[in-house]
Amino acid sequence: MYTPEQAAALLQVRPSWLRRRAAARAVPCRFLGKHLRFTRQDIDDIAAASKHTPTRHTP
Repeated sequence: MYTPEQAAALLQVRPSWLRRRAAARAVPCRFLGKHLRFTRQDIDDIAAASKHTPTRHTP
């Protein structure tokens, strides 16, 4: 389990961004009592959800 700071470092985002998304239930996370935590699978899922497939522009 990763803290928001650790997870944010792996995702290369600000901890505040990750905490806001978790509070809004916009990203997968776990609340252990009042403590916010992320599993490795949560982090992988967050990264996968942000994947964009490039599109080709044909003239």
